[in-house]
Amino acid sequence: MALRIGDEAPDFTAESTIGEFTLSKYLDGSWGLFFSHPADYTPVCTTELGTAQKLVPEFTKRNVKPFALSVDPVDKHAGWIKDINETQNVNFDFPIIADDHRKVSAMYGMLDQTNLEKQTGMPLTVRSVFIIDPSRKIRLILTYPASCGRNFDEIVRVIDSLQLTDKVKVATPANWKKGDDAIIVPSIDNEKAKELFGEFNQIKPYLRTVKASQYEK
Repeated sequence: MALRIGDEAPDFTAESTIGEFTLSKYLDGSWGLFFSHPADYTPVCTTELGTAQKLVPEFTKRNVKPFALSVDPVDKHAGWIKDINETQNVNFDFPIIADDHRKVSAMYGMLDQTNLEKQTGMPLTVRSVFIIDPSRKIRLILTYPASCGRNFDEIVRVIDSLQLTDKVKVATPANWKKGDDAIIVPSIDNEKAKELFGEFNQIKPYLRTVKASQYEK
């Protein structure tokens, strides 16, 4: 059965660029950003991993640990990291899982049966993204086509939204960014909203907004 939002992220142990990798040990109460790549030495993936590495300080602020997966073995990953460092001007240091047997990618539903490796005939992975919370629940699933690199600004935006709405009785509107007005959830009546936030703007009975200065206090 395909994984869905709210499912527990399956635990696994695999080889990686930092040695043996076990998901539960790696996360250890942190959020996780798990994203897959069709293969090593691919141009779009190289830019994605460079971009993710540049965002590591932002992920760290949010208690998020990134980790990637590609269907090639560890020794090939090591050579690719040298290219990532050279071409993206980074010092790459988070794990890339070696999934040449497709065990993890099959577990997470990442395989594209229409995109086969020429030498082995085995399927390659799509550009999957999973955001995993500290209880190891899957909170977001995204799938990109091979031709389109991921938008990491959007991934950070979703992490900010998830972490905010876990703490505060709000939802985030279209194109919301950290610091923007949020929406008071419908389950909170006006009396409770005043108690929680003080002032808020009622556009319609079902659409009430509150400023960041009110929901972040």
